[in-house]
Amino acid sequence: MNVLLLGGSPSAPSTTWRLLQLFGERLAALGHRSVALQVRQLPAAALLQGDGTDPVLREALSLVFEADAVIVGTPVYKASFSGVLKTFLDLLPQDGLAGKLVLPVATGGGQSHMLALDYALRPVLAALGARHILPSIYATSQQLPWDPARGLQPADAIAVRIEAGIEQLHGELQLT
Repeated sequence: MNVLLLGGSPSAPSTTWRLLQLFGERLAALGHRSVALQVRQLPAAALLQGDGTDPVLREALSLVFEADAVIVGTPVYKASFSGVLKTFLDLLPQDGLAGKLVLPVATGGGQSHMLALDYALRPVLAALGARHILPSIYATSQQLPWDPARGLQPADAIAVRIEAGIEQLHGELQLT
């Protein structure tokens, strides 16, 4: 099955992107193919103008349409998902996620932003017609330390949630 890793972080390096890569690695071990798309790498002018004729944006949108599942990753800023991600999601047609499994994932500075996925991002994903939105996974930066030699080292509590999300997504993909 084809899983799109949709990164909505405007910065690099990004804890959110590292988390998405971890999902991709674990899903690959289960036999799924993942494709990566970092919105910040799209042409800014075309993205902001909603230029559907831009070949790079057309290719990015086709990655969404071709995916069986989308893992949407975003940092949380001011109690909401990133504006970069919102700008990209605005380019999708109203049924842009129709028939797709979607797993929302976010990172933030503290636990106080945990509900941003449910009250800010989840309604947008539902409005885009996602077939099934899996339970959100939120992690703080402290729960996702980066080790240059070993990579992302999730704390035990968040590692359990990550594995549960992977297992649920894998199981749902087996049913399609």
